[in-house]
Amino acid sequence: MKQRPTAAELVEAGHVRLNRAKVTKPGHVVRPDDVLTIAVGGHVRVLKVKDLGTRRGPFSQACQLYEDLTSGPSRDEKDRA
Repeated sequence: MKQRPTAAELVEAGHVRLNRAKVTKPGHVVRPDDVLTIAVGGHVRVLKVKDLGTRRGPFSQACQLYEDLTSGPSRDEKDRA
């Protein structure tokens, strides 16, 4: 998600799971090695937290903090098509 309020709305609507458990409060603590499952726009993404950022930064740095475990073509491959 590019914006925190949009991410919070997904959590509150029940579209996010943390380590297979549904999360309904946006302030839930996330740690390295946690797995997030996010249902958005008819697609499901599975992301593993690799590290926590020390500050909010650009998208390119944020991408280094998680591993996309979603099966099928990666987001980068879809963008290139």
